[in-house]
Amino acid sequence: MATHKQEETPRLRQLKDKLREMFQMDQADLDFGIYRIMNAKRDEVETFLDQDLLPTVKKALAEFQPASMVSKREELDSAIKNAQALNMDPNAVPRIQELRAELENGVDIEKLEEQVYSDLYTFFARYYSDGDFMSLRRYKEGVYALPYEGEEVKLHWANADQYYIKSAENFQTYAFKVPVTIPAVPGATGTIIGKRVRFELVSATTEQNNNKEAADKERRFILHGADPIAVENGELIIRFEYRADEKKRSQKDLNSLAVEALLGLAEGSPLVADIEDWDVWLEALSANAATEKNKDRTVLEKHLTDYTAKNSFDYFIHKDLGKFLKRELDFFIQNEVMLLDDLLPNDPDKLNAQIMVSQQMLSKAATLKKIALKVIEFLAQLEDFQKKLWLKKKFVLETNWLITLDRIDEKFYAEIAANDAQREEWIKLFAIDEIGTTSDEDSDQGSMSFETTPAYSNPLTIEFLKANPSLVLDTAFYNQDFKDRLLAEVDDLDESTNGLLVNGDNFHALNLLQESYQEKVDCIYIDPPYNTGGDGFFYKDAYQHSSWLSMISDRLKLSKGLLGEKGVFFASIDANERAQLERALENTYGVENKVEEIIWVQNSNKNQSPTYSTNHEYVEVFAKNLHEAKTDFRRFREPKPGLDELQELLEEITPQYLPLADVEVRISELYKKNKAKVKAAMAGELEDEDLNAEDWKGLYNYRRAEYRNRNNVLVDHADAKAQDAKIWVWREDNPSMPQVKEDSQKAAFKDPLNPEFRFYKPTHPITGQPCPAPKRGWSWPKQPFGKQSNCFDDLAADHRIAWGEDENKIPQVKRFVHEVETNVGKSVVTDFTDGEKQLYHLFGKNRAFSNPKPTTLIQRLVEHTTWSNHTVMDFFAGSGTTYQAVVDANKRDNSSRNFCLVEVGTYFDEIVMPRVKKVTYSSNWKDGQADRSDGNSIFSKYIRLESYEDATNNLNLSRTEQQNALLQQHAGFREDYMLHYMLDVESRGSLLDLDRFVDPFNVTMKVTRDDETRNVRVDMLETFNYLLGLRVKTMRRSKGIYEVTGTMPDGDNTLIIWRNTNECDNDALDEWFQKQQYNTHDMEFDLIFVNGDNNLENLRRADETWKVRLTEETFHTLMFDVEDV
Repeated sequence: MATHKQEETPRLRQLKDKLREMFQMDQADLDFGIYRIMNAKRDEVETFLDQDLLPTVKKALAEFQPASMVSKREELDSAIKNAQALNMDPNAVPRIQELRAELENGVDIEKLEEQVYSDLYTFFARYYSDGDFMSLRRYKEGVYALPYEGEEVKLHWANADQYYIKSAENFQTYAFKVPVTIPAVPGATGTIIGKRVRFELVSATTEQNNNKEAADKERRFILHGADPIAVENGELIIRFEYRADEKKRSQKDLNSLAVEALLGLAEGSPLVADIEDWDVWLEALSANAATEKNKDRTVLEKHLTDYTAKNSFDYFIHKDLGKFLKRELDFFIQNEVMLLDDLLPNDPDKLNAQIMVSQQMLSKAATLKKIALKVIEFLAQLEDFQKKLWLKKKFVLETNWLITLDRIDEKFYAEIAANDAQREEWIKLFAIDEIGTTSDEDSDQGSMSFETTPAYSNPLTIEFLKANPSLVLDTAFYNQDFKDRLLAEVDDLDESTNGLLVNGDNFHALNLLQESYQEKVDCIYIDPPYNTGGDGFFYKDAYQHSSWLSMISDRLKLSKGLLGEKGVFFASIDANERAQLERALENTYGVENKVEEIIWVQNSNKNQSPTYSTNHEYVEVFAKNLHEAKTDFRRFREPKPGLDELQELLEEITPQYLPLADVEVRISELYKKNKAKVKAAMAGELEDEDLNAEDWKGLYNYRRAEYRNRNNVLVDHADAKAQDAKIWVWREDNPSMPQVKEDSQKAAFKDPLNPEFRFYKPTHPITGQPCPAPKRGWSWPKQPFGKQSNCFDDLAADHRIAWGEDENKIPQVKRFVHEVETNVGKSVVTDFTDGEKQLYHLFGKNRAFSNPKPTTLIQRLVEHTTWSNHTVMDFFAGSGTTYQAVVDANKRDNSSRNFCLVEVGTYFDEIVMPRVKKVTYSSNWKDGQADRSDGNSIFSKYIRLESYEDATNNLNLSRTEQQNALLQQHAGFREDYMLHYMLDVESRGSLLDLDRFVDPFNVTMKVTRDDETRNVRVDMLETFNYLLGLRVKTMRRSKGIYEVTGTMPDGDNTLIIWRNTNECDNDALDEWFQKQQYNTHDMEFDLIFVNGDNNLENLRRADETWKVRLTEETFHTLMFDVEDV
């Protein structure tokens, strides 16, 4: 190893600063994520950079010199030494002068060395900005190489080969707790408590309509000038703006100014005059949080640095940085280093001189490439390591269940009634404390009976629980023993589960669900952020649309594998990203699988618009396989508007057995009422909830009525009651053959002697005269023939033909309304339902969530494409509208659709979970009050996932003394290790520690939630189930052993045994296993997984074929067995 530090020139210093930045070593104060890891390796990487990598530039240049030049330099060095030994002036020696002249006209190593440093800097600076590698904007033609394989259309964008990894969780608000001493009375000790400090973003500016911020005006976090600080509900709020800085200051400088301004606010300053105990807050914020590089760092500076860094750096991880940079390096050398005009002289007489120059250029290019490739290999190692952490399947950190009481055995009711935490949540969500004793009076033939409904009490009573079956139990309020016993009662767990809620990044959720939900989803609806600036999507400056496209594209690709072959994908969007979304969907599903673009017309007018008022959005519709989707004729159809209301009328009047003329009058009155309502809605004269009044155009022609009995036989009005007849409503329809050119020209249809003849003239039943045939012929033959489902004579015998008064009218066919209950869905949907008002009625407060979609829109799409036992997914769950839409759809058509919702961050607990519980408890809410008579039923699971930040924050690198010694002894091996293996090898112990499988029930992980870092227990069992894609039948605990049974995706019956190996050794396991007598239960397993080395295969009989697998080996393989999306 070199023992001296290379002398730095300005260009070398510039290059080293850029390399430190790319190696993520320029943020010494950051103690999170990959920065924490690289800070731990700072000294080692600095040494490698200073003493191993860059000093080799001069050596590499020498390697690439012509042999003659090398020998002349050696001769010159020797001649100078000899002249000095003879006390001669070297400059006066002719041979030395001659050699110097030849070398001067040759290669200047120092000059070339500087050029290499400059070119290296130029190359890498072109692709790196604030933690991300990308093709930065250059105002010159032909700067980048675009990969293209000759396809007809190539979709490409700036971040096409990168994962978007930014979480919006900490952008709008970032909080932390500081220890604050509350003064006591004189003579007593003060109390130290944790007080919350929150950074709040009060106005975030964005570029609209593609008007990009100037490159020299990148957005920064700037302390709010007018109102920077306040105390609300005991929290200290520090406000920032996110906007372009006219003075072009760096974020670091702005942070320093903010810290200086805030810590300089003395007690009594106007900005803190209203803040009680400001001196206490000031002391807490000024407390020392020193680092090795910054001994004077304060708590405020630490958190402000973290906040701005988390939201300014690392928007992306490259999918193949090594390949990308190597490709670009070749392009860079060919186009900007080895210029063809410089290599080939115009004058042949200058060829010899040009050869010398070309040798220099080749030497420089070869050296540049050699050093650049080493840098690229190190950068690729760092980026690939982050990609590994991003792509790895994430741990399930928590599993709980939402179960309505109607699905729980009453033997658990006593424990439920005694649970105060559960009772308090029911008060908060459902106001059960307002339920009083009620009596229902029933009359039956003059006798009176009273049924009393139990009132709320504290504690709750078992009778109260029985009377409220739609109360939603949340197992988070119960201990593990209760949950184990509750789930043990279920014989087929996944079959009984009607939904899944996931709290986590949707990329990681979709990634984890790949095996469990592979081709099992029938409909996906998403409402992604529209990228308009105020919708929670945050992007890298100057990359607004490409950031969004990278985010959505990867998630679309992951979700495609979950859709069944007939599955349909819906995505809401507005004009801002409509084109990008459509291209991304075409790229994922194929242009041939586009179904439609639905236009959703909204009730909105923007009178301040200088042009047109936009009152519509879009829903892009694609099928997994459009050909397969079309094979089910129920798909893409919707209930005929007004049919429900007509059916209600018929149910009301049927028992009255009115004359048919009176029935038709009542039907006509219903239609007139609807027409008046539609007219009033169009005029804006109705309340919001009635603005969706639909025109029943498809129903108005159904105005004729008749009675038919249970055998569908026509009966007279006089006999209707005796035969318990029902009213059938119908209209006349054209009986002509469909206008298909090939059919209308078939000779058989025109031949009177052929049984397929279609131009016959049926006899009028009154006049006895022949009636004319339609111009195109009849839709059916006259008599039964072949595979024809209908014929004219059968229809006439069943009174399904509407004859005219005489033979002059072409007989028509009757179309009964209940036989044509649906219409083809329309591509223009008018839906004025107010999603915000729906949320207001649920929560009793305004603005619970910004711009929620109305349930009616999503319900329509769900009903178009799904039925009982189908699964609906939404991985941008937002306010949970899709869940309510599924519940409403199930109620409307008496189905049992399942759901899967994914939402990240605080919205999950603040909006989604309460909404799911409220809508389950009752479908109807007004002003936050429930209609308790309209409950639903649920048996659903919710899980919380490890985040990418959790994965990086739990990472630790370790190296043994033996490894250290080996690296010190072998320079070549050390370089190879540093460039390719360091991060992977030294992180293995913390990525998936095999010691976790010793006691899998008590594995913990450090996570930051609710402003605090704490250890949480990892659910290893649930994580493994998802990794396997196991369809779980049972989960039971017996004598400290968890037994999970289920079916693998390939159909293998599987048993998973979990144990604490310190408490249950192999002898105890063998004894337990033999007592289960699995072979006698008619449940022979194909696979058995066990954690820890074991002897179970020794217990297998000769007639049994089951195999035993070590859980930890499979767990590790599946968690990291991931491919690029």
